[in-house]
Amino acid sequence: MSSTPALQAKRASLAVFALAVGGFAIGTTEFAIMGLLQEMVTDLGISVPAGGHVISAYAFGVVVGAPVLAALGARIPHKTMAVGLMALFTMGNLSSFFAPDYQWLLVTRFLSGLPHGAFFGVAAVIAASLVAPTRRARAISMVMLGLSIANVVGVPFATWLGQQAGWRWMFVMVGAIGLLTVALTARFVPFKPAHPEASIRRELGALRRIQVWLALLVGTVGFGGFFAVYAYISPTMTNVAGFDTSMLPLIVGLYGLGNVFGNIAGGRLADRSVMGSIYAILLGTVLILAGYAWLVQYKAGALVLVFMVGAIGSMLVPPLQTRLLDASPGAQSLASSLNHAALNMANALGALLGGAVIAWGWGYRSPAVVGAVLALLGLGIALISGWLDRRSPKDPARPAAERTGQVPDKSPAR
Repeated sequence: MSSTPALQAKRASLAVFALAVGGFAIGTTEFAIMGLLQEMVTDLGISVPAGGHVISAYAFGVVVGAPVLAALGARIPHKTMAVGLMALFTMGNLSSFFAPDYQWLLVTRFLSGLPHGAFFGVAAVIAASLVAPTRRARAISMVMLGLSIANVVGVPFATWLGQQAGWRWMFVMVGAIGLLTVALTARFVPFKPAHPEASIRRELGALRRIQVWLALLVGTVGFGGFFAVYAYISPTMTNVAGFDTSMLPLIVGLYGLGNVFGNIAGGRLADRSVMGSIYAILLGTVLILAGYAWLVQYKAGALVLVFMVGAIGSMLVPPLQTRLLDASPGAQSLASSLNHAALNMANALGALLGGAVIAWGWGYRSPAVVGAVLALLGLGIALISGWLDRRSPKDPARPAAERTGQVPDKSPAR
């Protein structure tokens, strides 16, 4: 007997939940290290900018791993791929706990980042395949909600745990969540055979499309502004705003609440207008980061802006993810994974530029100015992408596709 719509919806929700737990693990390991930056640099005897390189090492791992693992896994069923990537992620994080010194920590953080983008990429494709085309961005945003909730629950708790038991214990916590994700994904995500024509060459076809590259540039440059600020939130809140270190778990939790709000709002906005939402969010990022540079010296202003930075940052992810799916019919796994490579290039770019202006003696407010400039550049790239869209020959199906956010794919369904 065939499943009822209610049963199908329940199964889809459980599958998305399982993938969201993986997002929770990834969000915790990616962002908790920023809240524990001072403990890490003190224990290892390195400078704050050098500590930023640990953040960048993870981000570079994502950049390398996303396209390589997504392409190599083209013939692997999506469920099997998701389970294997999360198992690799878990082992990588546990290895960071045992890293004996700064150099080895850089290596283990790079290895931990390798599965990150490919996991989110395949998770987005799975989530989008479980719902109607008009709800794809919302389904994707629900997977990303795990990452956002990590900033409300996982990151504050990991920050507190690191302050009490030692910063390395954060990696053990993430490893346990990774194991839980493996079990839930194996149980609830439906199995579908790989596309019969799937191949590395087919996935690499996405790289021939100019709109794919422009979307990746928007993520790398525009999102870099957000990371220029967030990478140094710990020393900024203590040295500029004047908060005690004991307040940091609450501050990163407030940032996480902004993440949850922004992620949900971004999914809804993207289902209405993908490019329109990208324009508006990037403009909002410019204004918010400029305000952060001025108001962070005041405690009340700092708290408001931490929430707003969290909201505007996560708001950009669902429309960018959907834009890449639209721009790469027939090669969505690689394109979807590359979104997270782009966002972690932004992580690396933001952390490096933010650390550079701090090292030059410009102060802890200067990364926000750098961030506003990067967001403005990202908006310019997005406007160019939209202009090229308007100049391209119109497909008769295009107006409907723009209303639904679904670009027709004439290849057989996965």
